[in-house]
Amino acid sequence: MANISALEACKKDLYSDRATLMERYPLATAERVIRIRDMHQMYMAEPGSSCRSIVSEIARRYGVTEKCAYADLRIVKELLPTLTESKRNFARWRANEMMLETYAAAKAKGNVAIMATTAANYAKFNRIDVEDESDDRYSEIVIQPFVPTTDPRVLGIEPIPNLRETIKRLTDKYKAEVIDIQDVKYEEADLQEDLLFPASAPDSSNDNHDGRNEDPRKSGD
Repeated sequence: MANISALEACKKDLYSDRATLMERYPLATAERVIRIRDMHQMYMAEPGSSCRSIVSEIARRYGVTEKCAYADLRIVKELLPTLTESKRNFARWRANEMMLETYAAAKAKGNVAIMATTAANYAKFNRIDVEDESDDRYSEIVIQPFVPTTDPRVLGIEPIPNLRETIKRLTDKYKAEVIDIQDVKYEEADLQEDLLFPASAPDSSNDNHDGRNEDPRKSGD
């Protein structure tokens, strides 16, 4: 069983059947998903209902405390925007399917009038006569005219008077107090490139010309 929060369970299985919920989640999570589902249905059936009345009904119906019912209500409110949009998209899809079925039935019967009316409704519903809006949001992005500056007043900070002298004074002070501080100058690194990257490698074909790399087993011959 998945040990996840009630919110995540609702996002995945709010309208799954009870047997599926019991199989996938612990008993407490499954029962909470069912309560939240009923609470959502109450909201959809009576949008004008007060939160107090819905909480009281859920608490009475399932024998839970009002505190528990209010916790369920918070999840419902968090889910509402997503559920409402999903329901609207489903309704649009179903309306299109119904119009297509009506058109097909009218065509089968040769009813040209109904075919024309359904086609007009389909075009109007899907706004076929409206040009697609081009996504030109990126054209509104303007490169900011940033200008490099060492003046801290652009951030609302007043500059330190005689900054260079202050830096030198503090550097001299801490160099005198801490002997480990010392100036480090740039030095050329000796990479010994002649040894690491010789100009030309020895010819491997002449490795055995003097017999030094021959098979040691032949040394007794």
